[in-house]
Amino acid sequence: MGTGVRIGKLVIIGVGLIGGSFALALKRAGQVDHVVGVGRSVRNLERAIELGVIDACEHDAGLAVRDADLVLVATPVGQMGGVFDAIAAHLPPRAIVTDAGSTKGDVALLMQRHLPCQLGYCVPAHPIAGSDLSGAAAAQYGLFEHRTVVVAPLDTTLPDAVERVSDAWRTCGATVVAMAPADHDRVFATVSHLPHLLAFSYVNSVASRPDAQRCLDFASTGFRDFTRIAGSHPEMWRDISLVNREALLAEIDAFSNELAALRAELAAGDGDAMEARYRRARAVRLDWFARFQKR
Repeated sequence: MGTGVRIGKLVIIGVGLIGGSFALALKRAGQVDHVVGVGRSVRNLERAIELGVIDACEHDAGLAVRDADLVLVATPVGQMGGVFDAIAAHLPPRAIVTDAGSTKGDVALLMQRHLPCQLGYCVPAHPIAGSDLSGAAAAQYGLFEHRTVVVAPLDTTLPDAVERVSDAWRTCGATVVAMAPADHDRVFATVSHLPHLLAFSYVNSVASRPDAQRCLDFASTGFRDFTRIAGSHPEMWRDISLVNREALLAEIDAFSNELAALRAELAAGDGDAMEARYRRARAVRLDWFARFQKR
């Protein structure tokens, strides 16, 4: 857990699953005095207040961040440039700005472009937790417990700012790991971004069949488990895909090669080769899952 560095005013820009759960965890730990939510949907902000996720709301991000100690930008990555630009002139000198985006190289560049006077206090971060739910009603206590959060500081980020953000996430129950922004994006193109693209593509391929409804009538747990992430937020994943385009293109090519090799084995009726391929994949998956359960 964190060391208990108290946050006076926390501003959450984008009050959904991640931002809302962050606020709830800090509130439960007694480590934040006042939480202000910012967002586009009046109803979502009202609901966030009703649920106790935030204490107050503001529709103007610039006004909201005045007197802020910590600002978490939890919007889709495609909106972050506009958010940073809107708050730049209103941030207190020592206010820490962090984010929860699934890509980090682009966020680092946007911070450098839009927050030139705040760079010592900019801490890009990525909590590796989530679901296919969205909005303030999706916020939950304990979402980050036993999960990993990556912090990817800029070269100019002050160590104290990194530690404040890391401590906040540890207070939420997470383990914090530091990575360079470019390394982060390459890794997550492999283990997160590509799986989402595959899930979306597979569901679309089923939906395009003339007998799609009949197939779906017989779909069960395998279909459910493989396609769960196809229920994720389309706008968010559009932005992630575009900003991590080069790494994702390389991943798509590598996966296409793997699928082509499997297709060739299937076409040739080479059961031994197919079984060896499946055994290798099964061993990797079982080993990963055993380690995942111990985190």
